[in-house]
Amino acid sequence: MKIAMATDHAAFSLKEKIKNYLLSSGYEIIDFGCYSEEPVDYPLFISKAARAVANGQCERGVVMCGSGIGASIV
Repeated sequence: MKIAMATDHAAFSLKEKIKNYLLSSGYEIIDFGCYSEEPVDYPLFISKAARAVANGQCERGVVMCGSGIGASIV
């Protein structure tokens, strides 16, 4: 199963932990960012993951931000 992942800088560390767990469990991950704890605007990354699920490139998506509210709105 292909899983899209995307976060903002506030959830970067959590994304990396979840990504490593999913990879070790045999899932294929497409990481749409962000790629560090440097401040970024979450819609740039979250929208790419959402599109990947919507167009069938990925079967599931995991998106996170500092509060979870912004990611869920995108």
